[in-house]
Amino acid sequence: MLSVKNIYFKHKTTGREVLKGVSFDALDGSITTILGPNGSGKTTLFKCIIGLWKPHKGEVMVDGVSVDKLSFRKRARIFSVVPQEHEPPFPYSVFDVVLMGRASYVGVFSSPGKRDYEMAEEALKIAGIEHLRDVPYTKISGGERQLTLIARALCQNAPVMLLDEPTSHLDFRNQITLLKKIKEIAGQRKLTVVMTLHDPNLAGIFSDKVVVINSGTKVAEGSPEEVLTEDLIKRVYDVEVRKTQINGRSIICPVL
Repeated sequence: MLSVKNIYFKHKTTGREVLKGVSFDALDGSITTILGPNGSGKTTLFKCIIGLWKPHKGEVMVDGVSVDKLSFRKRARIFSVVPQEHEPPFPYSVFDVVLMGRASYVGVFSSPGKRDYEMAEEALKIAGIEHLRDVPYTKISGGERQLTLIARALCQNAPVMLLDEPTSHLDFRNQITLLKKIKEIAGQRKLTVVMTLHDPNLAGIFSDKVVVINSGTKVAEGSPEEVLTEDLIKRVYDVEVRKTQINGRSIICPVL
């Protein structure tokens, strides 16, 4: 289980406080989605969770162990990260990009071993992109690239996966395909998945828990049905919406 406890963060250069006492838990085998407007602190929160940035107050714990006390190598064995965008400097094959997920298990002057290659092949299959194995990463579509990054994260064999706006720049079909795959993987492998999204409807469909932050402060936490109300959307996004039921699911529609 991932526990984020009372995180405060401010930039040293400006002194501006970006996060103000954010706390939440994310359980194994579930998807927790962080929602909030642009500039609300979502990406900063991710950087604090993985230990890239150090909060001036609070702590992040995984199964009762403080992340702050772990080396970068050990953190890489706990957290896998799927960024918004990734532009490789060289046209690596999809397989080579996935194999990079084993970096924390390979010595500085060593090469990947048989087990590393086996795990990379397995990750390709789980992500459903084994047919792209030898294709240059620079020659595949945005959706395929995101699936490749997920396969790389799986190859890392870390219990916690963080995805920063994984649907950015994807068309509607690829958004659904990607999020269905993430939900499937989280359940099958009992991963603790935390992701950020912009669309409250996608968050409602694919999340077990939603955490809403605004101006660096947590304003709501709970199941999508409990949290994603008309009033909350109005307060956080300043948009009038109506909540309706379609095929048994709650859908949020803007009032035009």
